[in-house]
Amino acid sequence: MIDRRGWLRQTATLVTGAAAGGLRTVRAEQRADGSAYLFPGFKTVKVPTSGATINVVVGGSGPPLLLLHGAPQTHAIWHKVAPELAKTHTVVAADLRGYGDSSKPDGGPNHVNYSKRAMALDQIEVMKRFGFDRFAVVGHDRGARVTHRLALDHPNAVIRAAVLDIIPTHYFYHHVTRERATAYYHWFFLIRPAPFPENLLNNSIDTYVGAGGEEPQAEFLRAFKNPATVHAMCEDYRAGASIDLEHDDADLRAGRTIACPLLVLWGERGNVGRLFDPMAIWRERAADVRGGPMPSGHNIQLEAPEQLLRELRAFLRA
Repeated sequence: MIDRRGWLRQTATLVTGAAAGGLRTVRAEQRADGSAYLFPGFKTVKVPTSGATINVVVGGSGPPLLLLHGAPQTHAIWHKVAPELAKTHTVVAADLRGYGDSSKPDGGPNHVNYSKRAMALDQIEVMKRFGFDRFAVVGHDRGARVTHRLALDHPNAVIRAAVLDIIPTHYFYHHVTRERATAYYHWFFLIRPAPFPENLLNNSIDTYVGAGGEEPQAEFLRAFKNPATVHAMCEDYRAGASIDLEHDDADLRAGRTIACPLLVLWGERGNVGRLFDPMAIWRERAADVRGGPMPSGHNIQLEAPEQLLRELRAFLRA
């Protein structure tokens, strides 16, 4: 998969590029019997919430565990670890609103409909649909930002939380340096007013997402060949630079922190550990923090699934 942080350098000439090609044909997300593509033993379910319709795959039995993906991806990024976790847990892997086969609501004023608060509420309602008022959650990338908001807004629901390869959004925007801005250039590109970033991405979606010849990259490419998904992803980032910061400011003024145990993991070959001190930063946001680096880059689930499973099993058992 192409690292999105290197994408802009490869596609700087695409402002006048050719129009995006047609949809690639890959296997449907749900098979005829209702089983989930890439997730043996799981079922695909569409869950209406108060603000969207969320596509999930669910499987296994035992304590509930919610998995949330990042960008530019879908729930399919969990396909190497979810079936193993389902041996001891009821696993729900969701497409965030705007992503994958979930609905793509209008952004609304100040991008409110893609605030992490709105996206977190979706997941509370998803888990209630399956009868779970309390659950553990693991989030990666954008999904980890939703996980952070879930733990803050719904402390009685989230019993354990894990965040993969992020630092808090508020910390990043208030500690920008030249090196950090260069490494995270896409944060500033994607928040530009529509349709500028959308047009660039749609003209080079294969490059941004990565080649579609291998799983689950083919599934990511299928999802992002939809211009509505690209727009929703941009709205997610725009919310991160606007209304999400307002919510974070209010939490910090109130002294609100994460109450549940928090697992913090990052890829040792990525930017998080190179540019930040993740444990020190997260210990300012939560009372019970553990974790460390993983032998991977940004996409820990794909690059180090066995090591990730070991960490998650130990954390969820504790």
